[in-house]
Amino acid sequence: MTQAQTVFRENFLEYASYVIKERAIPDLMDGFKPVQRRIIHTLFEMDDGKFHKVANVVGWAMRYHPHGDSSIYEALVNLANCDLFIERQGNFGNFMTGDSAAAARYIECRLLPFAKKVLYNPELTQFVESYDGRNTEPVFFPAKIPVVLIQGVSGIAVGMSTYILPHNAFEVLDAMAARLKGESFQLFPDFPGGGIVDVKNYEDGRGSVSIRAKLNTSDPKKITIEELPYGTTSEMMIHSVEDAAKKGKLKISSINDYTSDKVNIEINLARNTYAQDIVDALYAYTACETKLSVNPLVIKDNFPTILGISEILEFHADHLLVVLKAELELEKGHLLDKLHAKTLERIFIEERIYKRIEQKKSAEEVNKAVISGFKPFTEKLLRPLVDDDVERLLKIPIRRISLFDIEKNRDEIDGINADLQEIEKKLANLVGYALSYLGELKKMLGKEEHKRKTTVKSFELIAIKEVAERNLPLKYDATNGHLGYGIKTGETLFDVSSFDRVLIIRKDGTYQIIDAPEKEFVGKGMLYCGFADKKTLSSIVFTVLYQEKTYKYLFLKRCQITSFTLKKVYSLIPEGNFKLVKLSTLTNAELMVVYKPKPGLRILEEKFYFSDYLIKNVKANGVRIVVKDIASLKLRGVKEIVHQKQEEPTLFDDDEKES
Repeated sequence: MTQAQTVFRENFLEYASYVIKERAIPDLMDGFKPVQRRIIHTLFEMDDGKFHKVANVVGWAMRYHPHGDSSIYEALVNLANCDLFIERQGNFGNFMTGDSAAAARYIECRLLPFAKKVLYNPELTQFVESYDGRNTEPVFFPAKIPVVLIQGVSGIAVGMSTYILPHNAFEVLDAMAARLKGESFQLFPDFPGGGIVDVKNYEDGRGSVSIRAKLNTSDPKKITIEELPYGTTSEMMIHSVEDAAKKGKLKISSINDYTSDKVNIEINLARNTYAQDIVDALYAYTACETKLSVNPLVIKDNFPTILGISEILEFHADHLLVVLKAELELEKGHLLDKLHAKTLERIFIEERIYKRIEQKKSAEEVNKAVISGFKPFTEKLLRPLVDDDVERLLKIPIRRISLFDIEKNRDEIDGINADLQEIEKKLANLVGYALSYLGELKKMLGKEEHKRKTTVKSFELIAIKEVAERNLPLKYDATNGHLGYGIKTGETLFDVSSFDRVLIIRKDGTYQIIDAPEKEFVGKGMLYCGFADKKTLSSIVFTVLYQEKTYKYLFLKRCQITSFTLKKVYSLIPEGNFKLVKLSTLTNAELMVVYKPKPGLRILEEKFYFSDYLIKNVKANGVRIVVKDIASLKLRGVKEIVHQKQEEPTLFDDDEKES
């Protein structure tokens, strides 16, 4: 590897790693991308219970985020619109209409108490220096819930991307409780705009979901769209409906948008058209039905990792126990320190140890006097006396010593001991404590605000081909060799839709399957044209008569076209010195061959029947049936089952009749 290649490799990997970890992909621990984490950290620092101008929050957050104010502003608006951690005031946009938020100087926000309850604990948070070294920021918050599942996330990095759909907060907390109890659980997406979701291919967050708009068809002459698919705005929906109407897919008279705080798009139908008649077409041709593929990629242990939804939830249920235990141990340590300080203070004053320092003339003598004064009471102390304890005792003012209330001190010690006993109970039953904690979170969220909005329902996807009308006349102009539904001259073969595929067979024995063309040159020698869908092709048996040019041997081949590559040219006859004589789609027929009279030739006519020959692969060679000179051929059989061009090679004397 050259030096240039080495430099490129190292720099590219460093850049890719930075984009993946520091910009695009959320961390599993707290579910935040770095910019989101920096916004929340900034709001924790600014939190005084009042609303803050978003412009101020953005400015403060720029101390931690080196990528400009616009990225911070957009991330803050999106984070606030999740209605989980940030309370909004002002115009933060409308995800239903696609309207953007007001400028940062006009809108305000503040943290909700739920954010502190779930995320905030500086003593358990690891901090690192910010990009300029002037401040410190959290590596991640000790989150107690799977934020990434509740809020959802999308991000594109170098060579990878993440897309996790939002889930209902109550259902996530209930699933965590089920995991702690050892019970089974299921989680499905829940979108802020509602809609209907089919999760049969969700595959624990690794597959895909199909989403439909909620349609009101109670009025037979009008359809009202009341809920939109996730990621679709009312403007996008109207554009898709109008586009489908212009292309003739829908018959509507008008469409009106009355969306504000709720989606309300009215589609008025054309004359002689009724709501139930075009519902399937709406799902097929417009944004009323969408499909989303998901990819749950997160940063775990400093590496990008794909985890299923249940794996993420199980991790956080177990992590909740870890965080709650750490908080209880931390609180226990603070209470023990407080108990130790109260005990020292009581002994110091009650046993008049402070009297020992009145005659001492140096700090060293004072310290020794205090330490020696506590020696008789060592058993009453929680831990040995240290210099910090002595310094704290010496700072007690004389007024406080003179007014010291022993009973109050003992009551405070009793209260601390009671709190310690409560903590020990929680530590002994950590799962029970975690379940009660989850119950508190549900009360803080509020049941009405976070009830499920999206209906989970199984439905069959509407294939566009199934609802497409075959109303385009496919024409073939033999004079110039053009085929299509957009040409004005020529013979009309049959009606197609723009989603159909057609099979064309030419006089030279080549065939091709193409999308039904608006206008395409297929040659002046087209012999056959018909639908090329699987059902039609499986029902047609082609009988091919072809001749060796030198010796005039006649071959017969029966075959079906079952597989193909779109637009690729194939041949029905072998390559080389062969020519196509006759093509037929008759299910069974009698072929009468009349030979040229010659001396010694007794049999001048011979009959062959299609049913006597096996149906083979289209690539197989035919069976040689005639080695004599042919005067004429006559074919009698059942009626053709699909359209076939009547123009035949000159060698064939067409005498087909219906049986």
